[in-house]
Amino acid sequence: QVQLVESGGGLVQAGGSLRLACAASGRTFSRNAMGWFRQAPGKEREFVAGITWRSDNTLFADSVKGRFTISRDNAKNTVYLQMNSLKLEDTAVYYCAAGRAYTMVVVTATTGYPYWGQGTQVTVSS
Repeated sequence: QVQLVESGGGLVQAGGSLRLACAASGRTFSRNAMGWFRQAPGKEREFVAGITWRSDNTLFADSVKGRFTISRDNAKNTVYLQMNSLKLEDTAVYYCAAGRAYTMVVVTATTGYPYWGQGTQVTVSS
């Protein structure tokens, strides 16, 4: 059974940092693009960041550019999202997703990711 499990969410004050991790099990995703999405209450799920399978291409939403970084450790089958200078508007459930194999560009649409985790809550307080 393929599973993506997010961890690292929680409550943090504005200006603080969190590091999310997404561990894959059931199969390797070392050849798949990986992405992070988020969904705030009453809003649609939106792309946050993505990374290609060779880590040679990353993409970030304008709202997080310069504050968030994405990385992956294929040996550990894990992808990370480092979130710095967090803002109130970053509050959301964050989802990890695995895209299709051998893609050379980062896809921002949710339809480009066949596999999804259950999500982890990130709450930024003032």
